[in-house]
Amino acid sequence: MDNEEFDIETALDAVAALNRVLAARTHRRKVMGQEVLIPGQLGEALQLPQILRRLQSKQARQREQGLEDFQELWPTLSPATREKVLDRIGWYDQKSLDWEDKRSNRRPIADPDH
Repeated sequence: MDNEEFDIETALDAVAALNRVLAARTHRRKVMGQEVLIPGQLGEALQLPQILRRLQSKQARQREQGLEDFQELWPTLSPATREKVLDRIGWYDQKSLDWEDKRSNRRPIADPDH
């Protein structure tokens, strides 16, 4: 899917979903001779908390900057990661839907429960 067009609201949902997807990745590390699972920290490396704060800002300029930051980050993610994020927010490709499907003529609504 190459036709994602995010606005501030959908970007906010996507950043939160991306943060959860990346945090779900774990790796093993030895700590004091014992193997432990460490949650993924790629979200912090990609500055997702900062993007999230900007998208939630009360200032329109900050929200726009957060949207720009996210739109720059999005194409750099792997197709599998993007697909997981889009699936979590309930996004679908309108052009791939059947003509009779009622969703085919409107933008998807992000699911706030995911």
